[in-house]
Amino acid sequence: MSEYEQPGRLEREPTVEDVRQLMGASTPHFAMHLRNRIATLISGLPAGHPARAEGEREIERLDEVALGGERRGKEGMDEPALPSLRDGSPGE
Repeated sequence: MSEYEQPGRLEREPTVEDVRQLMGASTPHFAMHLRNRIATLISGLPAGHPARAEGEREIERLDEVALGGERRGKEGMDEPALPSLRDGSPGE
């Protein structure tokens, strides 16, 4: 849980640092979960707000990580590797 998500922090507006705290552990496995948390965090901010801009950049990056950044296993036991979700290429 980021510092911003703590109940006592509801009194203030999200910051760029709040977005960065959520991004701390972005891996393909958790990319869509983090993407949704960031979208929620920035949803009430106006266009042009620094935290909104940072969040939108990170959402784009997380979409790439989630859909193409993960190799989904090796071939073996008469089963083919699973392709990347982005390009359909076989895993390594």
